[in-house]
Amino acid sequence: MIPINKPLIDDQEVREVLSVLEEGALTNASLKGGRRIQDLEALLRDFLQVRHVVAVNSGTAALHASLLAAGIGEGDEVLLPSFTFVATANAVVAAGARPVFVDIKRDDYTMDIADLRRRITAKSRAVIPVHLYGHPCGMDGLLEVAGKHSLSVIEDACQSLGSTYKGKQTGTFGIMGCYSMYASKVITAGEGGAIATNDDSLADKLRMIRNHGMVEGYDTQIFGLNMRLPEICAAIAKVQMGKLAGLLEVRRGNANMMSDLLRDCGKVRIPQEGRDSRFNWYLYTVAIEDRDRVKSEMQANGIGTAVYYDPPVHQTPYYRTMAPETKLPETEWSAKHVLSLPVHSGVDEEGIHRIASALRAAVKSL
Repeated sequence: MIPINKPLIDDQEVREVLSVLEEGALTNASLKGGRRIQDLEALLRDFLQVRHVVAVNSGTAALHASLLAAGIGEGDEVLLPSFTFVATANAVVAAGARPVFVDIKRDDYTMDIADLRRRITAKSRAVIPVHLYGHPCGMDGLLEVAGKHSLSVIEDACQSLGSTYKGKQTGTFGIMGCYSMYASKVITAGEGGAIATNDDSLADKLRMIRNHGMVEGYDTQIFGLNMRLPEICAAIAKVQMGKLAGLLEVRRGNANMMSDLLRDCGKVRIPQEGRDSRFNWYLYTVAIEDRDRVKSEMQANGIGTAVYYDPPVHQTPYYRTMAPETKLPETEWSAKHVLSLPVHSGVDEEGIHRIASALRAAVKSL
């Protein structure tokens, strides 16, 4: 079976983890965090070209902490796509605010700016664009709308580390950008996340929020939780950062090869970068009719395809009760047609040909 994603772990990560175990410093409750936390944050700062990076224990924690730092809470509305992992919406609810779901564009599965405008109300306080599958959202139009309506922009870049819009890293356009280092992501900490910001005050708040609101000892100054990233996880991610450029290059090569092999397969709509966008190719997501049958046939042939996300968040049982009248036609169409294929760095050229051939055979049998 070719899995949909696979972390690339070798002796470098093993040695770094063993050194943490030998030192016995498994975590650090100081404001700045332990040595490996600080090393990881410095590497991410340099890569993203931002003033501050604050490491936390998941992408969900990154989103939650960012909303808290921005002062989002009870009575506020936060605009976000429904076509995303549920963590984006869960973070809004955890902060005490109400999620308002926005439709997407079918061509790249990112937020539809026209629909965003229609859903803004007097209670709207923030917007969370999601760079889904590593596809950058059109940030120029979004920032224009956000500025006009005084909305804080908090980017969900959990799937898009290494993706750029007009040459600038996703997650660095808004007041904060959130990243995930879950096991399936382009780089991994096992579990982990990070927040990028150029705002000194927000960075100070984030460091307190990840550590129960404390600065020194038991001096809780603002509301916070335990969102600290363990040193073992930081050690893994620190090594992974040294591989990031190479991992992105392999994914790009695999994605380009896949596109070449599928370009004349008329029943399959392949992903395409726009003039201003460069993908990290976290997922190679096609759109196709009779998606579930194609998926079953490919899995029977050892290809680990996956569907992200069906149902979309607004149609899950919990969120359906919160917004029962929500209609998002492009989101709902996409949820029934998308299929993600493996292009990660563990797939070789033979594997890419095998995946493309299996897809073509499954489509031909429809």
